[in-house]
Amino acid sequence: MTMPSGKPAAGAGPRVLVVDDEQEFAAALAKRLGLRGFDVEVAHDGEQALARIRATAFDAVVLDIRMPGPDGVATLRQVRLERPGLSVILLTGHVLVSQAIEGMRLGAFDYLTKPVDTDRLTEVLRTACGSSPTR
Repeated sequence: MTMPSGKPAAGAGPRVLVVDDEQEFAAALAKRLGLRGFDVEVAHDGEQALARIRATAFDAVVLDIRMPGPDGVATLRQVRLERPGLSVILLTGHVLVSQAIEGMRLGAFDYLTKPVDTDRLTEVLRTACGSSPTR
Protein backbone atom coordinates (compact mmCIF):
# COMPACT_ATOMS: atom_id res chain seq x y z
CA MET A 1 0.00 0.00 0.00
CA THR A 2 1.03 3.61 -0.34
CA MET A 3 2.22 5.26 2.86
CA PRO A 4 0.80 8.65 4.02
CA SER A 5 3.89 10.28 2.51
CA GLY A 6 2.70 9.08 -0.90
CA LYS A 7 5.67 6.73 -1.23
CA PRO A 8 5.23 2.97 -1.52
CA ALA A 9 5.79 0.86 1.57
CA ALA A 10 9.11 -0.97 1.72
CA GLY A 11 8.90 -4.18 -0.28
CA ALA A 12 5.61 -3.14 -1.84
CA GLY A 13 4.35 -5.28 -4.70
CA PRO A 14 3.29 -4.25 -8.18
CA ARG A 15 1.74 -0.79 -8.45
CA VAL A 16 -1.89 -0.87 -9.55
CA LEU A 17 -4.34 1.95 -10.19
CA VAL A 18 -8.02 1.11 -9.62
CA VAL A 19 -10.34 3.48 -11.52
CA ASP A 20 -14.04 3.34 -10.69
CA ASP A 21 -16.63 6.05 -10.03
CA GLU A 22 -18.29 3.83 -7.39
CA GLN A 23 -16.16 5.02 -4.47
CA GLU A 24 -17.11 2.26 -2.02
CA PHE A 25 -16.46 -0.45 -4.61
CA ALA A 26 -13.09 1.09 -5.53
CA ALA A 27 -12.03 1.34 -1.87
CA ALA A 28 -13.07 -2.24 -1.14
CA LEU A 29 -11.31 -3.57 -4.23
CA ALA A 30 -8.16 -1.60 -3.39
CA LYS A 31 -8.17 -3.06 0.12
CA ARG A 32 -8.61 -6.63 -1.16
CA LEU A 33 -5.79 -6.19 -3.69
CA GLY A 34 -3.58 -4.59 -1.05
CA LEU A 35 -4.05 -7.66 1.14
CA ARG A 36 -2.83 -9.73 -1.82
CA GLY A 37 0.43 -7.81 -2.04
CA PHE A 38 -0.33 -5.03 -4.53
CA ASP A 39 0.51 -1.36 -3.96
CA VAL A 40 -2.84 0.18 -4.89
CA GLU A 41 -4.00 3.72 -5.60
CA VAL A 42 -7.54 4.76 -6.51
CA ALA A 43 -9.00 7.29 -8.96
CA HIS A 44 -12.71 7.95 -9.46
CA ASP A 45 -12.84 9.18 -13.05
CA GLY A 46 -10.86 9.17 -16.27
CA GLU A 47 -9.29 12.59 -15.71
CA GLN A 48 -8.01 11.63 -12.24
CA ALA A 49 -6.72 8.37 -13.68
CA LEU A 50 -4.79 10.07 -16.46
CA ALA A 51 -3.26 12.57 -14.00
CA ARG A 52 -2.10 9.72 -11.74
CA ILE A 53 -0.78 7.70 -14.69
CA ARG A 54 1.25 10.72 -15.84
CA ALA A 55 2.73 11.12 -12.35
CA THR A 56 3.32 7.49 -11.32
CA ALA A 57 4.86 4.41 -12.93
CA PHE A 58 2.03 1.93 -12.48
CA ASP A 59 2.41 -1.69 -13.52
CA ALA A 60 -1.29 -2.08 -14.33
CA VAL A 61 -4.63 -0.28 -14.29
CA VAL A 62 -8.03 -1.75 -13.44
CA LEU A 63 -10.39 0.53 -15.36
CA ASP A 64 -14.19 0.65 -15.14
CA ILE A 65 -15.85 1.12 -18.53
CA ARG A 66 -18.87 3.16 -17.45
CA MET A 67 -17.97 6.40 -15.68
CA PRO A 68 -19.10 10.01 -15.95
CA GLY A 69 -16.85 12.22 -18.06
CA PRO A 70 -14.35 10.33 -20.16
CA ASP A 71 -15.53 6.73 -19.98
CA GLY A 72 -13.22 3.74 -19.74
CA VAL A 73 -12.83 3.35 -23.50
CA ALA A 74 -11.91 7.03 -23.96
CA THR A 75 -9.51 6.81 -21.00
CA LEU A 76 -7.95 3.63 -22.43
CA ARG A 77 -7.51 5.35 -25.78
CA GLN A 78 -5.56 8.19 -24.08
CA VAL A 79 -3.50 5.75 -21.98
CA ARG A 80 -2.47 3.97 -25.20
CA LEU A 81 -1.20 7.30 -26.60
CA GLU A 82 0.73 8.28 -23.47
CA ARG A 83 1.81 4.92 -21.98
CA PRO A 84 1.44 2.30 -24.73
CA GLY A 85 3.03 -0.52 -22.70
CA LEU A 86 0.85 -0.10 -19.59
CA SER A 87 -1.39 -3.11 -18.94
CA VAL A 88 -5.06 -2.14 -18.61
CA ILE A 89 -7.75 -4.52 -17.38
CA LEU A 90 -11.25 -3.33 -18.22
CA LEU A 91 -13.95 -3.88 -15.62
CA THR A 92 -17.68 -3.34 -15.89
CA GLY A 93 -20.98 -4.26 -14.36
CA HIS A 94 -22.64 -3.88 -17.73
CA VAL A 95 -21.77 -6.54 -20.26
CA LEU A 96 -21.72 -4.71 -23.56
CA VAL A 97 -20.06 -6.77 -26.25
CA SER A 98 -19.36 -3.72 -28.42
CA GLN A 99 -17.43 -2.03 -25.60
CA ALA A 100 -15.50 -5.21 -24.83
CA ILE A 101 -14.54 -5.56 -28.50
CA GLU A 102 -13.54 -1.87 -28.71
CA GLY A 103 -11.48 -2.13 -25.52
CA MET A 104 -9.68 -5.24 -26.68
CA ARG A 105 -9.09 -3.66 -30.10
CA LEU A 106 -7.45 -0.72 -28.30
CA GLY A 107 -5.10 -3.11 -26.51
CA ALA A 108 -6.75 -3.86 -23.18
CA PHE A 109 -4.98 -6.73 -21.43
CA ASP A 110 -8.25 -8.35 -20.36
CA TYR A 111 -11.93 -7.65 -19.76
CA LEU A 112 -13.71 -8.75 -16.55
CA THR A 113 -17.25 -8.21 -15.30
CA LYS A 114 -18.60 -7.15 -11.91
CA PRO A 115 -19.02 -8.56 -9.44
CA VAL A 116 -15.38 -9.37 -10.00
CA ASP A 117 -13.86 -12.48 -8.48
CA THR A 118 -10.87 -11.13 -6.56
CA ASP A 119 -8.86 -14.31 -7.05
CA ARG A 120 -9.41 -14.13 -10.83
CA LEU A 121 -8.51 -10.43 -10.90
CA THR A 122 -5.40 -11.14 -8.83
CA GLU A 123 -4.35 -13.82 -11.32
CA VAL A 124 -4.91 -11.48 -14.28
CA LEU A 125 -3.05 -8.64 -12.54
CA ARG A 126 -0.05 -10.81 -11.68
CA THR A 127 0.19 -11.86 -15.33
CA ALA A 128 -0.31 -8.27 -16.53
CA CYS A 129 2.27 -6.88 -14.11
CA GLY A 130 4.76 -9.52 -15.19
CA SER A 131 4.49 -8.20 -18.75
CA SER A 132 4.66 -4.53 -17.71
CA PRO A 133 7.66 -2.52 -18.95
CA THR A 134 8.08 -1.00 -15.45
CA ARG A 135 8.92 -4.40 -13.94
